[in-house]
Amino acid sequence: MLLPFRLKCFRPAALMLGCVVGCGVTGMPEKAMAQQAATEPQPEQHEYVIRNFHTESGAVLPEAHIVYGTYGHLDAAGDNVVLLPSHYMAEMHGYGWLIGPGKALDPTKLFLVTSELFGNGRSSSPSNTPEPFHGPRFPVMTIRDNVEAVHQVLAEQLHVKHLQAVIGFSMGAQQAFQWAVSYPDYMDRIIATSGTAKTYGHGIVRNEGQITAITTDPSFAGGDYKAEPAQGIEAFSLMWTGWLFSQQWWREELWRQEDPKYTDVRQVIEHYRTHFIPGADANNLILQLRTWESNDVGHTGRFNGNVDAALGSIKAQVLYMPSATDLYFPVEDARYEAQFIPHCTLLPIPSLWGHPAGAGASPADEKFLNDHVAAFMAAAPIR
Repeated sequence: MLLPFRLKCFRPAALMLGCVVGCGVTGMPEKAMAQQAATEPQPEQHEYVIRNFHTESGAVLPEAHIVYGTYGHLDAAGDNVVLLPSHYMAEMHGYGWLIGPGKALDPTKLFLVTSELFGNGRSSSPSNTPEPFHGPRFPVMTIRDNVEAVHQVLAEQLHVKHLQAVIGFSMGAQQAFQWAVSYPDYMDRIIATSGTAKTYGHGIVRNEGQITAITTDPSFAGGDYKAEPAQGIEAFSLMWTGWLFSQQWWREELWRQEDPKYTDVRQVIEHYRTHFIPGADANNLILQLRTWESNDVGHTGRFNGNVDAALGSIKAQVLYMPSATDLYFPVEDARYEAQFIPHCTLLPIPSLWGHPAGAGASPADEKFLNDHVAAFMAAAPIR
């Protein structure tokens, strides 16, 4: 995300981005968050260009740009690599809640790669690609398109032959499952938080509602707008916010823990309506929603739409961590999928913070995630 959501603790407005400072979902004061972010390990930015990238839709991009970050160094054996694929509208900083001293991922020991999804405004996107693929003409990119592109980065630029793990939150979890199906021998483990291997009907309906909120703004002009369709983006933001946290989160007014402090729920609503994803491009928002909608490991090659069979083909050890109160990816969907995965530990996150719990929205969520991810990573892999 390129939102005001803090790296360390999944900020609401940043539920998608990975900015260094956020809007206070955990109750940590803004100044303290900024000071903490300044002491956290920072990734080194890189970019890789793939010539004539063939997408699943049949479109061929003359140049596909993939922006990614790295923490630490590849060891001599080349076996200390962990991939962390980005979530909705996120950038390379989106996993700060797992990275650093005292956390599950130590960049002094591991080589961490944080890839950025197509459509985030930095990797190839509707907003930064020249014609004939600019704006609404940019092809829909699937989760598999993203996985294939990053596989080329790992294999051809970084010369990584094997991964210790793929760890993903939300759309990053979607990618983690796709990695395990597309490249079953390429990693020892995957960890998926607040995300599923397929987007089911309820998720598609929600995404379509958010897309409609943007496109019905008259200034959207079919995607060829001269200025961002502000009213449409604000309507999109309100819809997103309604699904972001659990009903109990709202009932118990846990928004009072945010900084700046709110005294009335209408202040919270206004904040998210106008500051959910500052500076976002409408076509980028839509592109990544389409990517989200199309997620389905069952459509990988030989599986012909059979999700159960695709999940059954996973060889990696899987730590599946849905949020117990997620409205985007209900825990029931995770329970359904987990039964088909051979080496799977299903461990719901006991949280009222809804979807963002999967990125450490509260101090308790962050501790739960780090404790269990660290233990899972330390366990001997199944060979």
